[in-house]
Amino acid sequence: MSALTRPWGHLTLAGKIILPLVGLVIALTLLLLLGVATGVIPALVLFGGSLVGANLPIVRFIVAASAILLMTVPTAFVIIYMEMKFIAFINMRLGPNRIGPWGTLQSTIHGFKVLAKEDFTPTGVDVPVFTLAPVVVYLSAVMTLLVLPFAPGLVGVDMNIGLLYFFGIGGLNVVGLLMAGWSSFNKYSLIGGLRAAAQVISYELPLTLGVVGVIMLAGTMSLNQIVLLQAGSFLDWFVFQQPLGFLIFFIAAVAEGNRAPFDLTEADSEIVAGFATEYSGMRFGFFFFAEYVAVFILSGLITVLFFGGWNAPLDLNPLLNWAGLSVNTGLDFGRLGVGLLFLIALGPVVGTLLLALPFWMLRSDWSVLKSLVIGFLLFNLLIMGAVGLYLAISFEAVVGLFWFIAKTYVFVFVFVWMRGTLPRVRIDQLMGFAWKWLLPAALLNLFVTALAVITVDAIR
Repeated sequence: MSALTRPWGHLTLAGKIILPLVGLVIALTLLLLLGVATGVIPALVLFGGSLVGANLPIVRFIVAASAILLMTVPTAFVIIYMEMKFIAFINMRLGPNRIGPWGTLQSTIHGFKVLAKEDFTPTGVDVPVFTLAPVVVYLSAVMTLLVLPFAPGLVGVDMNIGLLYFFGIGGLNVVGLLMAGWSSFNKYSLIGGLRAAAQVISYELPLTLGVVGVIMLAGTMSLNQIVLLQAGSFLDWFVFQQPLGFLIFFIAAVAEGNRAPFDLTEADSEIVAGFATEYSGMRFGFFFFAEYVAVFILSGLITVLFFGGWNAPLDLNPLLNWAGLSVNTGLDFGRLGVGLLFLIALGPVVGTLLLALPFWMLRSDWSVLKSLVIGFLLFNLLIMGAVGLYLAISFEAVVGLFWFIAKTYVFVFVFVWMRGTLPRVRIDQLMGFAWKWLLPAALLNLFVTALAVITVDAIR
């Protein structure tokens, strides 16, 4: 074997597929740049405009799927870093602090470490099922993002049965876990897979019944419409109309995501690593990333169903209009009149002097010129920040995305907080809580909500 073919022979099947694809993407990028430089691309773009317009739904789906796949890994890295840092704080430790500023690149290095590990297939496993199991688990989580509305107009597919699609595709997660446990030819893995099936199936019932009250109040299963019905103030959020439904849904979501204190499918004190015992390399990485992506997805779904989605807690339009700002309209410069000329002429001078003055007064060893330079740089930074803020509040999608991400990461923090504080429950406690407490509570919430809806309709 020559020196050129030896590395290729050491690659796994996945590596032999991915490496040519990466080369193809690089080649297409170079051809695109060459076409732009030679002027050929504009003609092709004009020709392809009608083609794209005729197949707009397919193009939209491809773009949405690509964007979702690209955002999953960075999202997992951010949540991994949050988990390491917050749990370290809870345990009075420093946590990651060496790689990157404040250790922010530590989770990225973990990702590269997983990529660098050998992707080993043990003897005796069912190779096709063993290989496909992590893919099924990962895609069952990622594909649910297609119906999750991030902001106005920022949704992959707005289905009338979006919530039903979410639960149907998300439920395939248990199939992947069973595939992994059964195909590993390992008793610990088999126990982990069976535990996963029992846990997910048991908590699917209160999870779905917990949102039936929201469906009754909204009259639709479209996640986009559910968010629109919560517009206004935070008092319009469904969490105030369905507090018991929210509590049931949140507890069941923790169990569905295999998060502490319900992480019994990976109970290392009993069954090593559960369904993932025999996995290594990138195939283990798919399980690893799927868990953290699921944390983000479940937090986003809680935000959409109970906390107004992309809607702000308060209607800020009256305040913005008073300040001369409004979403999608921008700043009313006409109100400033002649004052606008003085603002443009004197603003940089006055701003630089005001920002330079504290440095000149507090640092006696600094010259006036050095203080003015720092003041000028700070003034420009503030102006750029103000312009960025103005551009953000001028577009409804940007504002909505900000509120959605902010609310979602609040619940991500709660998931991490629970992992750092709550002890793991026993398997009998886990199953008994689902069947003896959550399921009756979900049925009670369902009947009370139905009675309330009938009563309100009769009064009207």
